[in-house]
Amino acid sequence: MTDHKTGTREEWLAARLELLEAEKALTRRSDELARWRQELPWVRIDKEYRFETDEGTASLADLFRGRSQLLIYHFMFGPEYTAGCPSCSAIADG
Repeated sequence: MTDHKTGTREEWLAARLELLEAEKALTRRSDELARWRQELPWVRIDKEYRFETDEGTASLADLFRGRSQLLIYHFMFGPEYTAGCPSCSAIADG
């Protein structure tokens, strides 16, 4: 049987409130890091990359199809695989 610390309801509440403050501090720090990441300078891509699509090859700009954002879901699989892992690729399959 697992040996857990036990205590009173008041002890639990005090510990829970302390944990809540730590969780809030972590969330604030995470939000700060996200803002910092978003403020990184952009870099122009000058190389003409080509991608294989269901409709043939396409440039990076073509993949946007006139939209301002492009969502990419990247997963890797070994050379002997003929398809992606069903769990990994389920989100990409729609």
